[in-house]
Amino acid sequence: MPSHPDMTALVVAAHPDDGDFGCAGWVSHHAALGWDVHFLICTNGAKGTEDRAMTRERLIALRHEEQREACRRLGARGVTFLDHEDSELVYDRALLEEIVRCIRTVRPHTVLTHDPTDIIILDSFINHPDHRAAGTATLDAVYPTARDHLNFPAHLAAGLEPHKVREVLLWNSNHPNWDFDISALVEQKIEALTAHATQFPDPEGFAAFSRERWRGEDGRYLERFRKIALSF
Repeated sequence: MPSHPDMTALVVAAHPDDGDFGCAGWVSHHAALGWDVHFLICTNGAKGTEDRAMTRERLIALRHEEQREACRRLGARGVTFLDHEDSELVYDRALLEEIVRCIRTVRPHTVLTHDPTDIIILDSFINHPDHRAAGTATLDAVYPTARDHLNFPAHLAAGLEPHKVREVLLWNSNHPNWDFDISALVEQKIEALTAHATQFPDPEGFAAFSRERWRGEDGRYLERFRKIALSF
Protein backbone atom coordinates (compact mmCIF):
# COMPACT_ATOMS: atom_id res chain seq x y z
CA MET A 1 0.00 0.00 0.00
CA PRO A 2 1.17 3.56 -0.62
CA SER A 3 2.49 5.41 2.42
CA HIS A 4 -0.08 8.18 1.99
CA PRO A 5 -3.71 7.90 0.82
CA ASP A 6 -3.12 10.55 -1.85
CA MET A 7 -0.34 8.51 -3.48
CA THR A 8 -2.53 6.63 -5.95
CA ALA A 9 -2.97 7.30 -9.66
CA LEU A 10 -4.97 5.86 -12.53
CA VAL A 11 -3.89 6.07 -16.18
CA VAL A 12 -6.82 5.64 -18.59
CA ALA A 13 -5.71 5.00 -22.17
CA ALA A 14 -7.54 4.02 -25.31
CA HIS A 15 -4.91 1.55 -26.56
CA PRO A 16 -1.88 -0.32 -25.28
CA ASP A 17 1.15 2.05 -25.48
CA ASP A 18 -0.95 5.27 -25.37
CA GLY A 19 -0.34 5.76 -21.66
CA ASP A 20 3.37 5.06 -22.07
CA PHE A 21 3.65 7.73 -24.74
CA GLY A 22 1.57 10.13 -22.69
CA CYS A 23 2.98 9.81 -19.18
CA ALA A 24 5.59 7.05 -18.74
CA GLY A 25 8.07 9.49 -17.22
CA TRP A 26 5.53 10.73 -14.70
CA VAL A 27 4.54 7.15 -13.87
CA SER A 28 8.14 5.96 -13.44
CA HIS A 29 8.98 8.89 -11.16
CA HIS A 30 5.93 8.52 -8.96
CA ALA A 31 6.13 4.73 -8.76
CA ALA A 32 9.70 5.13 -7.50
CA LEU A 33 8.38 7.46 -4.79
CA GLY A 34 5.98 4.77 -3.61
CA TRP A 35 2.84 5.69 -5.52
CA ASP A 36 0.41 2.97 -6.58
CA VAL A 37 -0.14 3.57 -10.29
CA HIS A 38 -2.79 1.56 -12.13
CA PHE A 39 -3.47 1.40 -15.88
CA LEU A 40 -6.89 0.96 -17.51
CA ILE A 41 -6.79 0.16 -21.25
CA CYS A 42 -10.10 0.63 -23.03
CA THR A 43 -9.58 -1.30 -26.29
CA ASN A 44 -7.98 -4.57 -27.33
CA GLY A 45 -5.45 -3.06 -29.75
CA ALA A 46 -6.59 -5.50 -32.45
CA LYS A 47 -5.97 -3.14 -35.36
CA GLY A 48 -2.48 -1.95 -34.43
CA THR A 49 -0.36 -3.74 -37.00
CA GLU A 50 0.87 -3.53 -40.59
CA ASP A 51 1.73 -7.25 -40.57
CA ARG A 52 -0.85 -8.92 -42.82
CA ALA A 53 0.10 -12.36 -41.50
CA MET A 54 -0.83 -11.36 -37.94
CA THR A 55 -4.16 -12.67 -36.71
CA ARG A 56 -6.29 -10.43 -34.53
CA GLU A 57 -6.39 -13.05 -31.76
CA ARG A 58 -2.61 -13.27 -31.62
CA LEU A 59 -2.24 -9.49 -31.79
CA ILE A 60 -4.64 -8.99 -28.90
CA ALA A 61 -2.72 -11.49 -26.77
CA LEU A 62 0.62 -9.92 -27.66
CA ARG A 63 -0.56 -6.39 -26.93
CA HIS A 64 -1.91 -7.45 -23.55
CA GLU A 65 1.44 -8.96 -22.62
CA GLU A 66 3.36 -5.97 -24.01
CA GLN A 67 1.35 -3.58 -21.84
CA ARG A 68 1.85 -5.78 -18.79
CA GLU A 69 5.60 -5.78 -19.44
CA ALA A 70 5.65 -2.00 -19.95
CA CYS A 71 3.87 -1.59 -16.61
CA ARG A 72 6.42 -3.85 -14.94
CA ARG A 73 9.25 -1.78 -16.38
CA LEU A 74 7.65 1.40 -15.06
CA GLY A 75 6.88 0.02 -11.61
CA ALA A 76 3.11 0.36 -12.09
CA ARG A 77 0.89 -1.69 -9.82
CA GLY A 78 -1.03 -3.40 -12.63
CA VAL A 79 -3.25 -3.06 -15.68
CA THR A 80 -6.90 -3.79 -16.46
CA PHE A 81 -8.18 -4.33 -20.01
CA LEU A 82 -11.75 -3.47 -20.99
CA ASP A 83 -11.21 -5.02 -24.45
CA HIS A 84 -13.57 -2.88 -26.48
CA GLU A 85 -12.86 -3.28 -30.19
CA ASP A 86 -9.94 -1.19 -31.44
CA SER A 87 -10.98 1.81 -33.57
CA GLU A 88 -14.63 1.29 -32.59
CA LEU A 89 -14.66 2.73 -29.07
CA VAL A 90 -17.95 4.47 -28.38
CA TYR A 91 -18.66 6.72 -25.44
CA ASP A 92 -21.84 5.30 -24.00
CA ARG A 93 -23.27 4.54 -20.59
CA ALA A 94 -21.60 1.12 -20.53
CA LEU A 95 -18.10 2.57 -21.05
CA LEU A 96 -18.79 5.26 -18.47
CA GLU A 97 -19.84 2.63 -15.93
CA GLU A 98 -16.65 0.64 -16.50
CA ILE A 99 -14.44 3.67 -15.93
CA VAL A 100 -16.44 4.79 -12.89
CA ARG A 101 -16.15 1.28 -11.47
CA CYS A 102 -12.38 1.43 -11.87
CA ILE A 103 -12.16 4.87 -10.26
CA ARG A 104 -14.25 3.71 -7.31
CA THR A 105 -12.09 0.59 -6.97
CA VAL A 106 -8.65 2.20 -7.32
CA ARG A 107 -9.66 5.50 -5.62
CA PRO A 108 -6.97 7.62 -7.28
CA HIS A 109 -5.82 11.05 -6.22
CA THR A 110 -4.66 11.70 -9.81
CA VAL A 111 -6.14 10.53 -13.11
CA LEU A 112 -4.10 10.79 -16.31
CA THR A 113 -5.73 10.44 -19.74
CA HIS A 114 -6.09 11.78 -23.27
CA ASP A 115 -7.16 15.38 -23.84
CA PRO A 116 -10.33 14.84 -25.89
CA THR A 117 -11.19 18.45 -26.62
CA ASP A 118 -9.62 18.89 -30.08
CA ILE A 119 -9.50 16.76 -33.21
CA ILE A 120 -6.25 18.33 -34.51
CA ILE A 121 -3.34 18.27 -32.04
CA LEU A 122 -0.47 20.77 -32.32
CA ASP A 123 -1.18 21.03 -36.06
CA SER A 124 0.77 17.80 -36.49
CA PHE A 125 -1.59 14.85 -36.03
CA ILE A 126 -5.24 13.87 -35.78
CA ASN A 127 -6.57 12.87 -32.38
CA HIS A 128 -7.73 9.27 -32.82
CA PRO A 129 -11.49 8.85 -32.26
CA ASP A 130 -10.76 6.18 -29.62
CA HIS A 131 -8.61 8.72 -27.79
CA ARG A 132 -11.42 11.26 -27.84
CA ALA A 133 -13.98 8.72 -26.62
CA ALA A 134 -11.73 7.47 -23.82
CA GLY A 135 -10.77 10.96 -22.71
CA THR A 136 -14.33 12.30 -22.72
CA ALA A 137 -15.69 9.30 -20.84
CA THR A 138 -12.89 9.56 -18.28
CA LEU A 139 -13.50 13.25 -17.64
CA ASP A 140 -17.22 12.60 -17.21
CA ALA A 141 -16.44 9.69 -14.91
CA VAL A 142 -14.22 11.91 -12.75
CA TYR A 143 -16.86 14.63 -12.60
CA PRO A 144 -19.61 14.19 -11.78
CA THR A 145 -20.35 10.50 -12.16
CA ALA A 146 -17.90 8.76 -9.80
CA ARG A 147 -18.64 11.32 -7.08
CA ASP A 148 -22.43 10.95 -6.95
CA HIS A 149 -23.81 7.94 -5.10
CA LEU A 150 -26.99 7.81 -7.18
CA ASN A 151 -24.97 7.04 -10.30
CA PHE A 152 -24.71 3.27 -10.72
CA PRO A 153 -26.26 2.34 -7.35
CA ALA A 154 -25.28 -1.30 -7.90
CA HIS A 155 -21.74 -0.17 -7.08
CA LEU A 156 -22.81 0.65 -3.54
CA ALA A 157 -24.29 -2.80 -3.17
CA ALA A 158 -20.93 -4.20 -4.25
CA GLY A 159 -19.11 -2.10 -1.65
CA LEU A 160 -17.80 0.53 -4.08
CA GLU A 161 -18.23 3.95 -2.52
CA PRO A 162 -18.27 7.24 -4.47
CA HIS A 163 -14.86 8.82 -4.93
CA LYS A 164 -13.56 12.33 -5.58
CA VAL A 165 -10.49 12.57 -7.82
CA ARG A 166 -8.37 15.58 -6.88
CA GLU A 167 -6.21 16.08 -9.96
CA VAL A 168 -6.45 15.32 -13.69
CA LEU A 169 -3.51 15.42 -16.10
CA LEU A 170 -4.33 15.40 -19.81
CA TRP A 171 -1.61 14.49 -22.32
CA ASN A 172 -1.41 15.50 -26.02
CA SER A 173 -3.15 18.77 -25.30
CA ASN A 174 -3.26 21.91 -27.39
CA HIS A 175 -3.44 23.80 -24.09
CA PRO A 176 -0.74 22.44 -21.76
CA ASN A 177 -0.26 24.44 -18.58
CA TRP A 178 2.16 22.21 -16.67
CA ASP A 179 5.47 20.61 -17.66
CA PHE A 180 7.04 17.57 -16.01
CA ASP A 181 10.76 17.31 -16.66
CA ILE A 182 11.66 13.73 -17.61
CA SER A 183 15.27 14.40 -18.64
CA ALA A 184 16.44 11.91 -16.00
CA LEU A 185 13.68 9.48 -16.94
CA VAL A 186 13.70 9.44 -20.72
CA GLU A 187 15.49 6.09 -20.87
CA GLN A 188 12.83 4.53 -18.62
CA LYS A 189 10.15 5.92 -20.94
CA ILE A 190 11.90 4.48 -23.98
CA GLU A 191 12.36 1.14 -22.20
CA ALA A 192 8.62 1.00 -21.45
CA LEU A 193 7.68 1.81 -25.03
CA THR A 194 10.05 -0.75 -26.52
CA ALA A 195 8.14 -3.40 -24.58
CA HIS A 196 5.53 -2.89 -27.32
CA ALA A 197 7.43 -4.99 -29.85
CA THR A 198 4.46 -5.26 -32.22
CA GLN A 199 4.54 -1.49 -32.58
CA PHE A 200 8.31 -0.92 -32.54
CA PRO A 201 10.07 -3.92 -34.11
CA ASP A 202 13.33 -1.91 -34.36
CA PRO A 203 13.86 -0.88 -30.72
CA GLU A 204 17.29 0.66 -31.31
CA GLY A 205 16.02 2.77 -34.18
CA PHE A 206 12.98 3.82 -32.15
CA ALA A 207 15.18 4.77 -29.19
CA ALA A 208 17.50 6.88 -31.36
CA PHE A 209 14.54 8.58 -33.02
CA SER A 210 12.88 9.29 -29.67
CA ARG A 211 15.99 10.76 -28.05
CA GLU A 212 16.29 13.19 -30.95
CA ARG A 213 12.61 13.93 -31.55
CA TRP A 214 11.62 14.45 -27.93
CA ARG A 215 14.53 16.73 -26.97
CA GLY A 216 13.50 20.35 -26.54
CA GLU A 217 15.50 23.32 -27.80
CA ASP A 218 16.94 23.74 -24.30
CA GLY A 219 18.08 20.11 -24.24
CA ARG A 220 15.44 18.98 -21.77
CA TYR A 221 12.83 16.26 -22.19
CA LEU A 222 9.36 17.18 -21.01
CA GLU A 223 5.97 15.56 -20.63
CA ARG A 224 3.45 18.35 -21.07
CA PHE A 225 -0.01 18.19 -19.54
CA ARG A 226 -3.18 20.18 -19.19
CA LYS A 227 -3.48 20.06 -15.41
CA ILE A 228 -6.87 20.35 -13.71
CA ALA A 229 -6.99 20.75 -9.93
CA LEU A 230 -10.37 19.79 -8.49
CA SER A 231 -10.98 21.67 -5.26
CA PHE A 232 -14.48 20.43 -4.36
